[in-house]
Amino acid sequence: MELVNFGSLNLDHVYTVSQFVSPGETRSAQHYQIYCGGKGLNQSVAAARAGATVRHAGILGRGGEMLREMLEQNGVDVSLLRQSDAPQGHAIIQVNSQGENCILLFGGSNRAVTREDVDRVLATLHQPAYILLQNEISQLEYMVERAFALGFPVALNASPIDETLLRLDLSKLSWLMINEVEGEQLSGAQEPQEILQRLSARYPRLQILLTLGKDGAICFSGGAQIRQGIFPVPTVDTTAAGGTFTGYFLAEICRGSSYTQAMRVAAMASALAVSKQGAAPSIPSLQQVMEAFTEYSENN
Repeated sequence: MELVNFGSLNLDHVYTVSQFVSPGETRSAQHYQIYCGGKGLNQSVAAARAGATVRHAGILGRGGEMLREMLEQNGVDVSLLRQSDAPQGHAIIQVNSQGENCILLFGGSNRAVTREDVDRVLATLHQPAYILLQNEISQLEYMVERAFALGFPVALNASPIDETLLRLDLSKLSWLMINEVEGEQLSGAQEPQEILQRLSARYPRLQILLTLGKDGAICFSGGAQIRQGIFPVPTVDTTAAGGTFTGYFLAEICRGSSYTQAMRVAAMASALAVSKQGAAPSIPSLQQVMEAFTEYSENN
């Protein structure tokens, strides 16, 4: 089964700082680099590096050619991309000495998606396919409605949370990918088990992937839970952690792997990603993930 990711494309302007800038404060950055990023691109690259057949749909803005090149270099089909005169979506990212990040996002071309774009992309799907979405693009509600009506399973990375996402009919999703903060915003609960219970009570058929940072992740499906811990590594930059986990998890699902296997592989891939600087450049290949498992087995 192929994966069609209608997702964001961002240029990430990354500033390494000792501490995050506070209101009214001016700080000097220690380093500055530009990376290819965006939740959409990160997830497409991760799924492709995991061995999935991936097509990326989205809007490429002015100055974004390096984003197309990044997708192509990783074997992602870019035939569904549309060029726009809008400025390329981008992010201003601070990464502190603990590897934590804070992000200021400008939608730009990612917010230029029209209903016609959605219809054009869905009209190209003539075989079983997963639709992957994030909330960094426009027309999210319409995409979910049309994909559901056409019978395509939809996986949504519910980030960032805003009014559009809060009014979305989550019963039309096959998978909901959230972290603890997003889970609280959607359910009103703080504890992981309560988040899962409340969401499953509202949407009985919804499958949930809940990531818990240092506490790992939980896969919830049909009332059953699979818990996966983290593989401890030195943390350098967490920017692409979530995208790597999602991309690898869905790649394994598209391959027909069990949820347990998908969680384990995604956890190792995410661990390798946070041990390197940058978003897309930090995402490991499947070979690197398998080698990491071998090394982990030998040392434990």
